[in-house]
Amino acid sequence: MAEVTITRHGSDHVGEYRAQVIEAAAIGRLTWVMKDNVRVAEHTVVPPEIGGRGVAAKLVEALIADARTHGFKIDPVCSYVAAQFKRHPEWGDLLAT
Repeated sequence: MAEVTITRHGSDHVGEYRAQVIEAAAIGRLTWVMKDNVRVAEHTVVPPEIGGRGVAAKLVEALIADARTHGFKIDPVCSYVAAQFKRHPEWGDLLAT
């Protein structure tokens, strides 16, 4: 798996996680909005130039880590994030009901 750096951008209400792969100009993104202590994961986009390197998974892992650290729930509107929740039942406690 390529070395990926994840950064967080935005405010308390809207933001995104950004993934940078070493020596690549393209940036992967997972965008979200906050509604009633639920972070709604809206879109995950990984450009083809950095695809196939686990970038999208790293973005979701950052979202999960922040949910555990900061105590919010996640509404996986994004189909990729929803698929990752199905693959990781241990994250079930973080799903918004």
